Amino acid sequence: MHAILEKIQKIGIVPVVKIDKAEDAIPLAKALCAGGLPCAEVTFRTDAAAEAIGLMVKNFPQMCVGAGTVLNSTQVDAAIQSGAQFIVSPGLNPKTVQYCIDKNIPVVPGISSPSEIELAIELGLDVVKFFPAEQSGGLAKIKAMSAPYTTMKFMPTGGINAKNLNSYLDFPKILACGGSWMVPADLINNGEFDKIEQLTREAVQTMLGFELAHIGVNEQNEESATKTADRFSYIFGMEKKVGNSSIFSGNALEVMKAPYLGKNGHIAIKTNYIERAVNYLSSVLGVEFDEKTTKTDAKGKMKAIYLKEEIGGFAVHLVQK
Repeated sequence: MHAILEKIQKIGIVPVVKIDKAEDAIPLAKALCAGGLPCAEVTFRTDAAAEAIGLMVKNFPQMCVGAGTVLNSTQVDAAIQSGAQFIVSPGLNPKTVQYCIDKNIPVVPGISSPSEIELAIELGLDVVKFFPAEQSGGLAKIKAMSAPYTTMKFMPTGGINAKNLNSYLDFPKILACGGSWMVPADLINNGEFDKIEQLTREAVQTMLGFELAHIGVNEQNEESATKTADRFSYIFGMEKKVGNSSIFSGNALEVMKAPYLGKNGHIAIKTNYIERAVNYLSSVLGVEFDEKTTKTDAKGKMKAIYLKEEIGGFAVHLVQK
């Protein structure tokens, strides 16, 4: 998979924007970055698209900016000359796709049938856009249609919103979701970029779903850990579960049998998608992680990682839901 598409996978959501006035590009990009989505697919449905892409790329180099609704090689050239990093089209035009491939430009063409998936595979692609997603059968169709194509990833766009976003992203063959619900054209045209920033932030939080998993309390030895856990279990009726290194009282309190990370203990925050959460926290908020603390599952997927900093005397780690 192309590095740009891997970056998009870590972001998780691609805002699909229609810009009528090029001067809106900078405040729009600022709102998207501040809201937590340093990414945009600028559709070539207006004369301002190429200039808008150029302004975004120049002023926000951390952004992943692409061109959407690209229909031919002339538009591909205009988009790339403006600084676009990827190309998205509503359908699969073999000539346009091959033109991008020949120039080593990541391209994600639209498909809605197995025959189109097979054409994409024949062209050497491993990511396609499923469009229009909801109108073409939604997630159920992607699951049914994708079964024979084990290496193909999908970027559904069309009808995606805050209510169905996570149901799509939960399916492992979904690379990311494209959508415009956080960047409606009326807010862009009216200059209401504060509202766009708010909607973007809400979209990110919906996707990541941060919640408290448990709190870990450091004790000096197994005896003191047992006393602490027993007391919580007795007072609050929490079930006690004894493990190798700790004792749980219920699901929210972990008592360590020996001092572990953190002056006082640790706090675990669970998230829907831990790799996307790490990407967001590090690239958008500047949070640093201790890579040595990474834990993975049997398939090598990250399931936990600690932040480098302590907060209030507690080490903090993310854990995959």
